[in-house]
Amino acid sequence: MSEGAPTSAGPGADGSQDLAPRDDQDPRFAALPCRPGKIIAVHLSYGSRADQRGRRPEAPSYFLKPSSSVAASSSTVERPPGTELLAFEGEVALVIGRPARQVSEQDAWSHVGWVTAANDLGLYDLRAADKGSNTRSKGRDGYTPVGPALVDARTVDPAGLRVRTWVNGDLVQDDTTAGLLFSLPQIVADLAQHLTLETGDVILTGTPAGSSVVVPGDVVEVEVDAPTADGTPTSGRLVTTVVQGEGDFDPDLGSLPSVDDTQRAEAWGSREAAGLPTEGTDAGETDRRSGRPGLPADLRAKLEQVPVAGLSQQLRQRGLDNVTIDGVRPLHPGAKLVGVARTLRFVPNREDLFRSHGGGYNAQKRVFDAVGEGEVIVIEARGEAGSGTLGDILAIRAHANGAAGIVTDGGVRDHDAVAAVGIPVYSAGAHPAVLGRRHVPWDHDLTIACGGTTVQPGDILVGDADGVVVIPPGLAEEVADAALAKESEDAWIAERVAEGHPVDGLFPMDAGWRARYDTWLGEQG
Repeated sequence: MSEGAPTSAGPGADGSQDLAPRDDQDPRFAALPCRPGKIIAVHLSYGSRADQRGRRPEAPSYFLKPSSSVAASSSTVERPPGTELLAFEGEVALVIGRPARQVSEQDAWSHVGWVTAANDLGLYDLRAADKGSNTRSKGRDGYTPVGPALVDARTVDPAGLRVRTWVNGDLVQDDTTAGLLFSLPQIVADLAQHLTLETGDVILTGTPAGSSVVVPGDVVEVEVDAPTADGTPTSGRLVTTVVQGEGDFDPDLGSLPSVDDTQRAEAWGSREAAGLPTEGTDAGETDRRSGRPGLPADLRAKLEQVPVAGLSQQLRQRGLDNVTIDGVRPLHPGAKLVGVARTLRFVPNREDLFRSHGGGYNAQKRVFDAVGEGEVIVIEARGEAGSGTLGDILAIRAHANGAAGIVTDGGVRDHDAVAAVGIPVYSAGAHPAVLGRRHVPWDHDLTIACGGTTVQPGDILVGDADGVVVIPPGLAEEVADAALAKESEDAWIAERVAEGHPVDGLFPMDAGWRARYDTWLGEQG
């Protein structure tokens, strides 16, 4: 198409369009007839989403997104460093075919040229700073993927469109525009009584229930179609891959990311999905993917009784040999460490990167501020003990937040002062140098390596004088029960050895000793 040439016909009486020129060299707008002059998004429009949020608006409300946020299918979207709540929203996008100003609801649909799929991505970590405008939380580059194909609006019923979203192949959103609180023509007519909708403008019509948080590596697909007897007009699947962003926010320029439990619940879709305690439940029970605080009280009690050596043995019997964090020793050998991992990653120091990431409210400070009750801060320092990775101030902050402990394969600065805080700490040793001598605080709440072992947010850590072991959450109950049973067995064997019995046939037990043990065990009730 030559610059300024019209695209396929829209819904006008003569089928003609008056489109703004499109830059065919810009791949972001490949799915659209032109670069949109404005993108208007509806806050809350589906009944399923409203019920999830616990409120039903009486009228639609809107916010604007910049056209620079548009992205094509098969693009990537960045989750910025130091943030945790990037959420997808599969939506039906309307593309205006001819200008609309002061039009009736009955006539409004004739001004819509096409429909397609959109993903109204948003970063809940910046919502508080935006105070409702969504400028930063939803206006970032790549946060409005659209496409990949347009469906002629004249061929579909605005009340019969379907939107579906998949994350990593799993269907997570499935609803139709029949479930809207406000019809698509009503939305167009309402906007047109306040401002002129121009050709090429895009309206994002809201998301149904099922929107949630995605993390780097996740692939989100959105499709809009209109199943009919004579075929299925479809947008095709709009594909977006989440990647980890680089760079950091400059505290001298503006607001920094921040989250609270309200934002977490809204981003994930519910308190339960966010791993937050709900009314009437144990405050320790959490969703493992979110990595939020705590363990069920009964599981914590079991893990506090079992030595790390016993847990390591049970994990090995289940094929997991690489689950010990090597090279770290406790500041308090008599204290037991039990908690859920919250991860922090340091990269090797490079002066320019330390200038951009090391100062201000960096990733290290954000983790220590945000750590919750029952969580363990696990630090990837690459086994580099040539500087401290924390000191007494940060240890005090973690302790005040109720953290269960700190594990770092790097050094500890202010060793005696950190030990005096009382929080369980495991490290590769003491070192007086500050962080920047060897490390740049880079990112948090992602999969890391600590002491030669992979640790993911939500993993369970148990530590004692022997060291620290990492337990996958799905195995924790099974491993704890098996380790407790083995401890009981070993204690009974130890008593027999103390009575003078030889270990041959007793450790491990042969059939005769096993029968005697089973009889004793049964007598214990």
